[in-house]
Amino acid sequence: MAMATTRLSKSAVVFVSLLSAVALSGFTHGFVTTPRTMLDRLSESSSYLTTKELWLDQTLDHYSPYDHRQFKQRYYEFLDYFQVPDGPIFLQICGESSCRGISNDYISVLAKKFGAAVVSLEHRYYGKSSPFKSHTTENLKYLSSKQALFDLAVFRQWYQESLNLKLNKPGAENSWFVFGTSYSGALSAWFRLKFPHLTCGSLASSAVVLAVYNYTEYDKQVGESAGPECKAVLQEITELVDRRLESNRTELKKQFGATELEIDGDFLYFLADAAVVAFQCGNPDVLCTPLVEAKRTGEDLVAAYAKYVKEYFAGTFGVGVESYNQKYLKNTSVSEYNSDRLWWFQVCTEVAYFQVAPTNDSIRSSKVDTKYHLDLCKNLFGEGIYPEVDATNIYYGGTKIAGSKIIFTNGSQDPWRHASKQTSSPDMPSYIITCRNCGHGTDMRGCPQYPLGIGGNAQNCSSPDAVNKVRQKMIEHMDLWLSECRGTDEALPVLLVRITYLQSVISFIFPFHAVPFRMPGIQPQELH
Repeated sequence: MAMATTRLSKSAVVFVSLLSAVALSGFTHGFVTTPRTMLDRLSESSSYLTTKELWLDQTLDHYSPYDHRQFKQRYYEFLDYFQVPDGPIFLQICGESSCRGISNDYISVLAKKFGAAVVSLEHRYYGKSSPFKSHTTENLKYLSSKQALFDLAVFRQWYQESLNLKLNKPGAENSWFVFGTSYSGALSAWFRLKFPHLTCGSLASSAVVLAVYNYTEYDKQVGESAGPECKAVLQEITELVDRRLESNRTELKKQFGATELEIDGDFLYFLADAAVVAFQCGNPDVLCTPLVEAKRTGEDLVAAYAKYVKEYFAGTFGVGVESYNQKYLKNTSVSEYNSDRLWWFQVCTEVAYFQVAPTNDSIRSSKVDTKYHLDLCKNLFGEGIYPEVDATNIYYGGTKIAGSKIIFTNGSQDPWRHASKQTSSPDMPSYIITCRNCGHGTDMRGCPQYPLGIGGNAQNCSSPDAVNKVRQKMIEHMDLWLSECRGTDEALPVLLVRITYLQSVISFIFPFHAVPFRMPGIQPQELH
C-alpha cells in the first residue's frame, strides 16, 4: 500500500492517545529511554493491555515528491472496550524507546469510560520500526518530530479506513483524541496544532513543547524538589566527587561500577541522572532518606551515594552504565533496545535540552556544561550537527503554541515541567498536580511513576485528591470536545445533502455555467 498517497483530509476527527512509551521506560541523560531489564519485567506483568504486534507500510520521507521508499512500522490495537461501531479511538504513541505494547496505565481507565478502541504506533527508528540496517548519521536524517507527526497523520487515516472496511462503513469517521507523555506529550500537542482536522483534542502530559538550549531550570528544580536538607547533601557529594575525580578517578569510577566511562563528563552525567530519577519518577525517599541519614551519622557520603546508584538506579531501575558511554553511543548497529543514540540525534538536531549546571547553587557538577554537550554531538554524529532550537520553537511555538483543545498537565516535582506550558490560555487549560511525589506523567501513571502503577493508581501519591481532581478536569474537557466532534460528524451528512440540493438548483438555473462544488479536503466521490 502506498502510504504517501493516503488522503490526509477527512471531515471530522478521532480520539488519539499519544501516551508515550516513556511510561514503560528507563532513564538516560535526563530523559527516559527503555532498558532491556525494565522491559522484561514489564512484559512479565499485567503492565500491557496487549503485546500483539501488527504492521503497516509507512513512507520514509513525507516531504519528498520523488522518494517513495517505505519501511515497516509496528503498531498495536486493543478493542476490548470498543463500542462498535461509533466509539472513539485512542492512539497511544510510543516515544523515544522500543514499544512493546499498549501500557496498562490510566489510558485503560479512560478507554473503558469512553468505550474507546486503543491503538499504539511505534516511533520511527525506535524498537522494530527502523527504516535502515545501520544508524549512521546519514541514515538518521529522516528521524525528526516533523516526520513522526506525519507518520501519525498517515496512520490515523489508514487505520480509520481499515476499520471502515472491517465494519462495512465506507466514509465513516470515529472520534479521535490525542494523548501523550513527555516527548510524546509534545507530539500530542503538536499533532493537534498541525493536524487539527484529525483529532478532537489532545492531552499533553508533562509535554516538553519548549526546546531549550541550556536547560538550567532542570537542575534548579531538582534542588527545589529535594528540599533544603537533601539538596545540601547532594551538593556536598558533588564537591567530594569532583575532588576525588582529580586525585583518584579510577578508584572512584570503580566504586560506582562505572569504570568503562573514560570521559569524565559521561561519568558525571551518569551520577547527576541517578539523583534526578528519584524526583522525576516519584521516589524521593529512596534517595534522600539514606543520604540524609548518612550525613547525620558521619558516614562516607560518596560511598552512601554509590550504594544508591548501584542498587537503585542501575539495579532496581535498570539503567545501564553503557548508555552514558560515548563509545557505545557511536555504535551504529540496529537493535530493538538501542535507543540512546537515536534520542541523542534528536537532542543534537532539534531540541537540545542541554542539562547544564547553573552558574550558582547547582546540584550537578559544573563540568557538565555546554561544551560537554556540543563535544558529545560532534563525537557521535560528526561536524555540522547542531541543535536548531530556535527553528524548532518557531515551527511549533514553544510555550506560546497557538493551538486549541489541548490539555497540559505537569507534576510539581518534575524537572521537565519548565519546558512545558504551565499557564492556561483560551481553549488550552494547564494544570499542575501538586504533591510531594508528583513527577513526570503523574496524571497518567500515578505515584511513583516507576514501576508502573496498573491503571495509573494514584493511591501512593502523597495527595491522591490532587491527582484525581486534575483527572476529573481532563475527563470533563474530553467529554466536551468529543461531544462537539460528534455534533460535527452528525451535521455533515445533512450539510452535504443541502449542498447537493443547492447544486441541482444552480445547475437548473445556470445549466452552462455550473461548477461542481467541492468541500475542502473532500474528494468529489465522497460527496454522496
